Amino acid sequence: PPLARPLRSPPVASFPHWSNIHGQPISGFQRNAKREGSRMTITVGDKVPAGVLMVAGGDGISDISMAERLAGKSVVIFGLPGAYTSTCSTAHVPSFIRTMDKFKAKGVAEIICVSVNDAFVMKAWGDATGANTACIVMASDPDASFTQALGLDFAAGFVRGAPRSLRYALLAVDGVVKVLNVEDNPGACSVSAGEGLLDAM
Repeated sequence: PPLARPLRSPPVASFPHWSNIHGQPISGFQRNAKREGSRMTITVGDKVPAGVLMVAGGDGISDISMAERLAGKSVVIFGLPGAYTSTCSTAHVPSFIRTMDKFKAKGVAEIICVSVNDAFVMKAWGDATGANTACIVMASDPDASFTQALGLDFAAGFVRGAPRSLRYALLAVDGVVKVLNVEDNPGACSVSAGEGLLDAM
């Protein structure tokens, strides 16, 4: 009988510079190709999806309605691939801690960090990085539904293809995206850093 053709995986773009918290390279860093042709990535002028995130505090876990949280004010949202990972811990979160006062001077009411991790991990990571002390909202997107609604997810090889967030930062005014910076390589932190977003505002 003829040999069966091997199944082909959908096309993906690899990002070879991704590393874990120990600086060791992680293979399989892949953008989610299923977004192409099926749903659109959010862009400037779009409304931020009305998703629900979660935060952990002294009274347990609470839901955050993004539609309510963004209404009538200027809010910065930055997303990243994972809590406790190298670039996220040493570059991305610290960049918003050190620029918090500059964002406030520009009228930003709140800064929200979003990651596809559970709420308790986000709280512990916020304590470890000083983000909670700086009043950055460390928000959990546990099922990646908000990240996927933005169209900013990717299939992460380091968690066996589960969805994680690309590295991005955006400014929303009354729920509408006014500035959006997305890294070409989520292992890098340049345009999505606090300084990068400030420069674009």
